[in-house]
Amino acid sequence: MTVIDGHATVGRNRDVELSAEALVESMDRLGIDVALVSPPEPFLPLRNREGNELVAAAAAASGGRLLQYAVASPWLGEDAVEELRRARDGGARALKLDPALQGFDLHDGLAGPLIEFAGASGWPVYVRTGTPPHALPLQLAWLANRHPGTAFVMGKSGATDFSADGPTALASAPNLLADSAHVEWPTRLARLEPSTVGPRVVFTTDAPFADPELELARVLEAGLDGAVRDAVLGGTLAARLGL
Repeated sequence: MTVIDGHATVGRNRDVELSAEALVESMDRLGIDVALVSPPEPFLPLRNREGNELVAAAAAASGGRLLQYAVASPWLGEDAVEELRRARDGGARALKLDPALQGFDLHDGLAGPLIEFAGASGWPVYVRTGTPPHALPLQLAWLANRHPGTAFVMGKSGATDFSADGPTALASAPNLLADSAHVEWPTRLARLEPSTVGPRVVFTTDAPFADPELELARVLEAGLDGAVRDAVLGGTLAARLGL
């Protein structure tokens, strides 16, 4: 089984920093085979190309251990789609959106062209949730239903104040996946409803915003049966990524 970390961030953020080399060292220590990595916070609303090139270089140097999230500000319209196209040609495998940092509402349609590009490219879309009033789990479920052919990852699963809405959001959109990081409800539901929820939870460390060892333990100690545990730790994302 290939263990896949569905979301980590490399580079310097506002309060924390993680180099690609340190991330790979942590992966080696914990037995994580592959990680999907995002550019750091400053490059999500601005300087998208610089952020995408930073992550592309890290991925290229990793020997296949790191896979690239592409980012582009929805406000840039066709230029944003063109940046995603360029990133895809450079090896990007998924789209990351952060409504709070990028300044848009999940209901306003601004990100529609980017999501359509991701869907046509076979990319999953990671959306960070939990920030009111415009980046909430139920809003993401509505968006996922607007794009039924695209897989969405509910980043941080509503943590912290809106995690209670996560299970309802997950039940409302069959193409929505829950992120295991920061909160207990995704792994708890995967244990209680293994056939329905188990294949829809994906493991992430969300490093460096969370402790990778603790986030891995959250999955390993959740009491999941073998098939569900394997799906959470990588099987579900591997299928979405064509690995």
